[in-house]
Amino acid sequence: MIIVDTALAERAAQGNPIRLALVGGGYSARHIAHQVVSSFPGIQLAVIANRTPENARGCYEFAGITESLEVSSLSDLERAVSEAKPAFTSDVDLACRAGNIDVVLEASGTIEFGAGVVVRAIEHGKHVVLGNVELDATVGPIMKAYADDAGVIYSNSDGDEPGVAMNMLRFVRSIGLKPMVAGNLKGLYDRYRNPDTQQEFAAAHNQKPATMASFADGTKLSMELTVLANASGFSVGQRGMYGPKLEHVNDSPAFYADKLLNGGMVDFLCGAAPSNGAFVLGHTEDPAKQDYLKYLKMGEGPLYAFYTPFHLPQLEIPLTVARAALLNDSTVAPMGPPVCDAIAIAKRDLRAGETLDGLGGFSCYTLIENYPTARRADALPMGVSEGCVLKHAVSKDSAVTYADVELPAGRLCDRLRDEQDKRFATAIAD
Repeated sequence: MIIVDTALAERAAQGNPIRLALVGGGYSARHIAHQVVSSFPGIQLAVIANRTPENARGCYEFAGITESLEVSSLSDLERAVSEAKPAFTSDVDLACRAGNIDVVLEASGTIEFGAGVVVRAIEHGKHVVLGNVELDATVGPIMKAYADDAGVIYSNSDGDEPGVAMNMLRFVRSIGLKPMVAGNLKGLYDRYRNPDTQQEFAAAHNQKPATMASFADGTKLSMELTVLANASGFSVGQRGMYGPKLEHVNDSPAFYADKLLNGGMVDFLCGAAPSNGAFVLGHTEDPAKQDYLKYLKMGEGPLYAFYTPFHLPQLEIPLTVARAALLNDSTVAPMGPPVCDAIAIAKRDLRAGETLDGLGGFSCYTLIENYPTARRADALPMGVSEGCVLKHAVSKDSAVTYADVELPAGRLCDRLRDEQDKRFATAIAD
C-alpha cells in the first residue's frame, strides 16, 4: 500500500495517470467508478463499456461526472482518452483495442461475456483486473496462462476476500511464519437459499435476488476460495471444506491443529467473530518467535491466527489497477495448474429436461473440491452450469456431472474449460 500510493501520487503529479477501461454498468461498476473518480487522481477513468450504454453513462453520473461522450469508433475513443474526456461505449472491443488504454477492469459479473472481454483485452496487450471471482474460479488458470504468454498482468482484486487473504498470506510469510490455512470469515451459510428467500433482503439493498442467494448458499464463498486456492497452491481438506462454527477467529488454531495439510488449506469459519473479512493461520516452531508472539498476545502457538475484520472490494480495487500498471504485481492470480474447482451440486431433486439456472438460482449450489478429484468425477463446474439442459435426473445434494447435461452450443467458456483441462492434464492425473 505504501509503495502503491506513492507511485500513484507521482503519476498524478506528472499528469500521466493510468488510463482505465471499466467494463460493466451495475452496482459494482457504479461504485468502482465513484471510487476512481473521487479518490484516485493517479487513475483516469477513460472509458466505461457496457452493452446498455445508458448504464455506462449512469456510472459516470453516479461518480459525479455529468458530461460524458458516447463513442462508436476506435479513433473517436482514442481521441477522447487523449483529451481526458470521459467516454462510454456499447462496443467492448473498442475498450480492449484502444492503444492508449493501460488496464481493462472486468466488472460485469458474467462468465460467458466476461470471458470474451478478458481474452480480447489480453490479445490487445492490456493488463486485466477482475472484479469477477465467478469468472476467475471457472477459467482463471487458462486466462492467466494467456496473460503470461502476452506479457501482461492478470489479477483478481484487492478488497474482495481472496485478495485480502492473499495479502495477509504474503505478510505472514514475510515475517517468517509458514501459512497453513487461509480463507473467509462467513456470517450466514445455508446451501438451500434461493432468489425467493433472498427477495426481501435484495430489495432492501438494491441488489438482485439471485446475487444475494449466491452469497447465502455458499456459491460465492466456494468460488472465492477456489480463486484463493489457485493463487496460493492450497487445497481443501474435504469437499465443501470444514467450515467450523466457532466463537472467534482466535479459536481456529485449536480446531485446525490436527487437520493441517503439508501444502496448505483453504477453508472458512462460520459465525466466528468478527464474522467478516479473511484470516490466515501461520505456523512456526522457532522458540524465539514463539516467545515473542506469546509476549505480544498472539497465543501459545505453534499456529497463530491473523485476520482482517473487513473487506472493501469496490473501494480497494483501484489499488489492484495500480499494482498491475505500475508495479507489474498481481494481487491474486493462479500460480499455475488449477488446485481447486467450484462444482455444481443439486439444491433439490432435479428432473431430466430441466434447464439449470446458474449462480444463486433454484437449481444448484456450489461446493469447492480439489481439482484432480473434481475432474476425475467429471463434475460440472458451477460457472458453466447456466443454460445446461439435464439429460438425467440428479438427486438433491449430488454433484451434477458433464454426462448429466447437454451444454449450450458455441460457448467460449466451454472452449476455455476444455483447453484448461487439456493444458493442465498432468494436474488432473496427480
